[in-house]
Amino acid sequence: MTENRTRPLDAPAPWWSTAVIYEVYPRSFADSDGDGVGDLAGIRQRLPYLESLGVHGIWLTPFQRSPQVDQGYDISDYCAVDPLFGTLAEFDALLADAHARGIHVLVDIVPNHTSTENELFQKALAAQPGSPERAMFHFVDSMDAAGLVPPNNWISVFGGSAWHRAHPASTTDLQWYLHLFSSAQPDWNWNNPAVVDYFDRVLRFWFDRGVDGIRIDVAHGLFKAPGLPDADSVPVVIDGLRSNPLAMDQEPVHAIYRRWRRLAQSYDRERLLVGEVNLEPQRAGRYTRPDELHQTFAFAFARLGWDQEAWVSVGSELERVRVETGADPSWALENHDLVRTVTRFGGGELGAARARAAIVALLGLPGSAYVFQGQELGLPEIDVPLADRADPMWTRGGVSRDGARVPLPWDPDPAGAFGFSPVGPTVGSGVGYEVGSGVGPARPWLPQPEGWGDWAVSKQLGDAASTLSVFTGAMRSRAELVASGVFRAGAAARWSGTPDGRVMCERQGGVTVVVAMGDAAVPLPPGRPLLTSAPLVAGLLPPNAAAWVQRS
Repeated sequence: MTENRTRPLDAPAPWWSTAVIYEVYPRSFADSDGDGVGDLAGIRQRLPYLESLGVHGIWLTPFQRSPQVDQGYDISDYCAVDPLFGTLAEFDALLADAHARGIHVLVDIVPNHTSTENELFQKALAAQPGSPERAMFHFVDSMDAAGLVPPNNWISVFGGSAWHRAHPASTTDLQWYLHLFSSAQPDWNWNNPAVVDYFDRVLRFWFDRGVDGIRIDVAHGLFKAPGLPDADSVPVVIDGLRSNPLAMDQEPVHAIYRRWRRLAQSYDRERLLVGEVNLEPQRAGRYTRPDELHQTFAFAFARLGWDQEAWVSVGSELERVRVETGADPSWALENHDLVRTVTRFGGGELGAARARAAIVALLGLPGSAYVFQGQELGLPEIDVPLADRADPMWTRGGVSRDGARVPLPWDPDPAGAFGFSPVGPTVGSGVGYEVGSGVGPARPWLPQPEGWGDWAVSKQLGDAASTLSVFTGAMRSRAELVASGVFRAGAAARWSGTPDGRVMCERQGGVTVVVAMGDAAVPLPPGRPLLTSAPLVAGLLPPNAAAWVQRS
């Protein structure tokens, strides 16, 4: 195995090397003030639940100041908390309470683009072409004298042109600005040293407050091909930045992450850098070379369906990348952008069984794991009514991510939006209702379906067969195996498939993860079963189930 040369060979593995990190989508986690939107105080109130899960950290999706065009991924002030979610003091209190419970906190940083409401972009709009203000972004002249033709043929991830006129009504300012996402999200110009310095200050702001790391949105973006040439082809279906190699994975980005790694290492407690690098494993692996990011999400795995051949192929490829880079995979199967596994794996009881098996398998793989809020409850994807959809991808590109973002059910009782919001009078912001009137909380920002309480936390806690109970059991077993040294950082793994539909991951240390993807019950490999996602039947693992086996 290639060692991580950024720390001494005898140094202990960092906390994140075997961690399970829980993604919190603040809008939909817990609403403390009854305005129908989750907030930082709600997260703080639910820290006992997160502690009970046994997670080692939480990743908070953007809560910084934003007009919320893209639910927070259009940040206008990187060093302020949006009033929708609370205050900086409330963030500090959340951070302190999380640390007191042994929970690390990661914040989301969006360096590829910002919001049109960012004061620097507003200054750029007010400035003249060729000005230093405009050099912070990609302002480019029109291809024609009338200002009607954008600078190139690039299209937005959300659909439509990736360019927007700075001043559409002007006859003298014919420049366009680049936005690889919505027109409200202009891209930064990372060729400008002022942008590099700006983000150094942003990272230091959060690190100085005590956060334990950052998750980097669109980490393979930032730089664009020199000259911004036309793409060879304009795709019909948008697949993130992967559709346009000219807008991503440019070589200068690695110098930025080497710079950030040095910054992260300058603190007494090194801060974690984890990147959203939506590339094939071999390319993504370049971002976790010893002096760059600590982790990138294993996107090739996260997008998998219920397919034995694909699991074995992707798992084997990620193992090859681990050997080359020395960085363990960071496993995930859900996040706020993906269809939930219950639905992706077939829906109904079949999909629920497969999703339980998948999360048991996930927690048994060598490396770290990321789980998305509600995944531990087995939540399905929700078909949000058309009139209620809020995702800009839906309005621009016909794809909705809202179905994975519906507010969590905490209680079977529909009152208070199944426990998401407080019941009765509150002392919150009063958005959507009259404070103290007794009218109760506002409608959640996304509607919860009828029967949503069937998946509620309080209901599953008392059911030994529930997905939540299976998850917490797997977390306890994982913690014991980590503590005993059986599950350790840098463990090799060998992936294989069998004719009867089994996926096998034999990890160094003596444990094999088995997933039964065929139609019939299958035998377990020799050894002692440590954990199963469903009861064994006459000693056999039933179909659509997973197990950990201590090898003989």
